Amino acid sequence: MPPVRATILAVGSELLSTERLDTNSLRLTALLERFGVELAKKSVIGDLEGEIQRELEALWATSDLVLVSGGLGPTGDDLTREAAAAALGVGLEERAATLEQIERRFAAMGRRVSPNNRKQAQVLVGAEVLENPKGTAPGQLFERDGKALFLFPGVPFELDGMAADALVPWLERRTGGAARETWTIKVAMRPESEVDLALAPAYAEFGQEWMTVLAGAGEVRVLLTAVGGESARRERLAVMRARTLELLGDSVFGEGAETTLEGVVARLLADGGWTLATAESCTGGLVAERMTRVPGVSAVFVGGVVAYSNELKSGLLDVAPELLARCGAVSEEVARAMATGVCRRLGSAVGVSLTGIAGPGGGSPEKPVGTVHVAVAGPGDGEVEHRVARFPGSRERIRMFAAQMALEMLRRRLTAAMPAEGAGAAS
Repeated sequence: MPPVRATILAVGSELLSTERLDTNSLRLTALLERFGVELAKKSVIGDLEGEIQRELEALWATSDLVLVSGGLGPTGDDLTREAAAAALGVGLEERAATLEQIERRFAAMGRRVSPNNRKQAQVLVGAEVLENPKGTAPGQLFERDGKALFLFPGVPFELDGMAADALVPWLERRTGGAARETWTIKVAMRPESEVDLALAPAYAEFGQEWMTVLAGAGEVRVLLTAVGGESARRERLAVMRARTLELLGDSVFGEGAETTLEGVVARLLADGGWTLATAESCTGGLVAERMTRVPGVSAVFVGGVVAYSNELKSGLLDVAPELLARCGAVSEEVARAMATGVCRRLGSAVGVSLTGIAGPGGGSPEKPVGTVHVAVAGPGDGEVEHRVARFPGSRERIRMFAAQMALEMLRRRLTAAMPAEGAGAAS
């Protein structure tokens, strides 16, 4: 099959302001990537019929597939149908079956179809009507000379269902079933440049264009991509995955786009039969918040203490006042004491503590802004593990990196404490 060149047009004046974000283009792009379709252009345009018409004329002239979202409603500024008809040089006709379906949907809601709602039954001459089971605005598919135009409503959950029902089968037919599939491997607290260097042998073996390294805040995602029939691409992804895991080793904390570091920590705690408590100062409960994002985490997370003041560090976490006076709250000694104290006070098998200077003020030459101490106590009677880091950036960035470092330290500590058959990254 020849390659498909696609373009996307999002219609709606609200998308040109700060009122609403165009997420429909991202949804459609994900489907195009899945089938290896080349996306040449994305456009956003306001509710002006002439502007929409001119943009559609240009996109139709240069594309095999044009995807439009928005402007199919009943109001006066919903002008996509009229603009598309003018751009393609075809008329609009009211489809009786489409109007009847709209009337039935309104009746089910206890409403009657008003005159302006009838315009939603206007269809491009020669187009196929795409049913919208979640809304009143049907979509349309117009095909001519080997090209296709899809008109979708702008409501995201309506577009999702219609794209799955109509666009996906079209892409399957047009691409001959060859699809693009991506697998995600995740690494925490390792610089993007290091990950890139480690993967150099895999780039040589598979081609760098099929491996993408994306850096986030304290997390690097490695995207492995294969194109082709299902069996061929799955086989290639399996080989790429095995090689990537070999090269990155224990830096990998998980696989799959939905896997989270806190989810992996929760799973390790459950597998080991351990419980966790947190003691946080500079992060203000961020680690605890992330742990409680995990469904069912109450089985392993007993709770946390946010001890911002020295008085609370002493009163709630048993940190000796003389230790605070001698070393300061932001120190290795206090971090270790907080970790063991929270285990003792909350009765958990594992404790993690964070104390630092998130800024923008409060730093010193010895302890500059961004200095964070993290300690992990347990499981068992092993030595308390400690790590210090100096993170650059804003207060929010420092706090986020600190929480990420704490969770990664927990993951590694728990993995090391697991029986050999229970250790490893989650997927």
